[in-house]
Amino acid sequence: MIKIVKADTRHVAGIAKVCRDGYWATYSELRSEEYINRIIKEFYNHERIQREVTETTRAWGGYFVAVEDNEVIGAIGGGMIDNTAGEVFVLYVDPDRRNEGIGTMLLDALTKQQKEMFNATEQWVSVVKGNQKGIPFYEAKGFVFKKEQKGYGNLEGEHYISLRYYRKI
Repeated sequence: MIKIVKADTRHVAGIAKVCRDGYWATYSELRSEEYINRIIKEFYNHERIQREVTETTRAWGGYFVAVEDNEVIGAIGGGMIDNTAGEVFVLYVDPDRRNEGIGTMLLDALTKQQKEMFNATEQWVSVVKGNQKGIPFYEAKGFVFKKEQKGYGNLEGEHYISLRYYRKI
């Protein structure tokens, strides 16, 4: 049985693994290997995740995880980007467990936190242009495309684009 819980230090290694595996599965055809390794090193290392599960704020509400048989099979994290707007910063599911509703359960948990704890009335997410795993998922959840912008972490010579989506919650 899958349970959605607020992550703690027991989940650090599982979050790192599911995010790394999910990142590779999602972006291997959309980003260079150098870019992928750079982002994984920055965001999905044990030290950072350890800090992010123990130090939560309005701007970073922490991680929620999907756990089955004591194994992390999905993770989501987000925070508030202004007084009434929440953001989904990260959402990954074990690539072998996609299309089981795990992403929906995680998004529901984050949305509930943002609405109840922080009074969010809208939610935003950035999705890599061409991400045919993420775009249909978010559109099915009521997110609407708003604009293109320069992708996060571009170095000189990289011209990756992110798509900004939002929905009322």
